[in-house]
Amino acid sequence: QVQLVESGGGLVQAGGSLRLSCAASGRTSSSSAMGWFRQAPGKEREFVAAMSWAGATIYYADSVKGRFSISRDNAKNTVYLQMNSLKPEDTAVYYCAARRRVATTTDYDYWGQGTQVTVSS
Repeated sequence: QVQLVESGGGLVQAGGSLRLSCAASGRTSSSSAMGWFRQAPGKEREFVAAMSWAGATIYYADSVKGRFSISRDNAKNTVYLQMNSLKPEDTAVYYCAARRRVATTTDYDYWGQGTQVTVSS
């Protein structure tokens, strides 16, 4: 079992930045690939970014490339999502997720409770 707790969401103006954190705990948390997803009201959950456990493989959705950056500190069992140049369309609940191998699909094994990000225009 892996437990995930996100933090760092909030309200920010367009063009601003936020950094989300996801603290992982559990027996396999340090060897899991980690992903970030988001879900806006009335829309399906979508992939944002993902990183393999060693950090060698990283994926980004086209909509966030060049603006968002995923990183992890395995010593702290924490993964981060640095979000710059935020746009109103980035408004959503952001979730972190874990699975054994990195993927861009939503079939992750473990999910956090989500943190709200709201970008005002």
